[in-house]
Amino acid sequence: MQALVLEKKLQLALRDFAIEVPLGPHDVRVAVRTVGICGSDLHYYLHGAIGPYVVREPMILGHEAAGIVVEAGSAVKFLKAGDRVCMEPGIPDPNSRAAQLGIYNLDPAVRFWATPPVHGCLRPTVVHPAAFTFKLPGNVSFAEGAMVEPLAVGMHAVNKARIRAGDVAVVLGCGPIGMVTALAALAGGCSRVFVTDVQAPKLALAGRYPGITPVNTREQDLAAMVREATDGWGADMVFEASGNQQAAQGVFGPLCPGGCVVFIGIPAAPVPFDIVAAQAREARVESVFRYAHVFPRALALMGAGKIDVKPLITDRFPFADSVAAFQFAAKMPPGSVKVQIELPD
Repeated sequence: MQALVLEKKLQLALRDFAIEVPLGPHDVRVAVRTVGICGSDLHYYLHGAIGPYVVREPMILGHEAAGIVVEAGSAVKFLKAGDRVCMEPGIPDPNSRAAQLGIYNLDPAVRFWATPPVHGCLRPTVVHPAAFTFKLPGNVSFAEGAMVEPLAVGMHAVNKARIRAGDVAVVLGCGPIGMVTALAALAGGCSRVFVTDVQAPKLALAGRYPGITPVNTREQDLAAMVREATDGWGADMVFEASGNQQAAQGVFGPLCPGGCVVFIGIPAAPVPFDIVAAQAREARVESVFRYAHVFPRALALMGAGKIDVKPLITDRFPFADSVAAFQFAAKMPPGSVKVQIELPD
């Protein structure tokens, strides 16, 4: 089948690729309709590796996907041909200790789409376990369904923060993960979310959402703004979603005493940790790696209209222009947030 293949660093090809996966009794075969381009896809394209995961042979990219079931295995009970679905891309070993403890995202043996040596989903069809395939609500499009995967990261972070109704949050970074984290925080009960960046078009988009206050950190003092809005107390939680070293070093500045910091973004190098600033607040520090047990709740919120990701989908390319889509995403203009690739019916 035709697939978008990363041949090696900086070399992509849309070409025939020999990959045939048999349908097991607990699997579904899905015709892929929409795939989002993630930062990790771009990192493999630009650098050929992420930490210990190195692209050593041609690999199909893509892991944010939605589509339609075309065939279901004999033991599948809750999905059938014609169902519109999205897919959770990481499949753990069900017998692993991590899976048994409910933290299956931390299973060292997890097989995650487009993480070497596992092929991704930028191809016409995929075979996937039904247990990690979720039906889309009728009012959720394929494009929105492909946003559930990044949204799941934000929701996992929000769950780690333990939001209470009325909390005030800060999200550092106005990229796709920062934006979905802000939306998840509002849906989780936050009364107000400050979102920071240095790119005015992204901040303008964030400001279109009720409850979000955009902050340009080149021009505005975040900690002072938060203190003013909270009678000098500070934000109940800070989500670091940028991966920027300077931002990560400053997470405790706007935080209130007893507040929580959640690290989501992945810095390119180790970041010095201000232990004294954390101790002075008795801050609780959390981190996230992907997500677990989130997809059904994300879809429920989207179906109920509590989370609207449509404004974040700024750029679409047809499957035939997949290489151009990656070239665009690698040098996205400031007003772009999420690039998606649409496959033909």
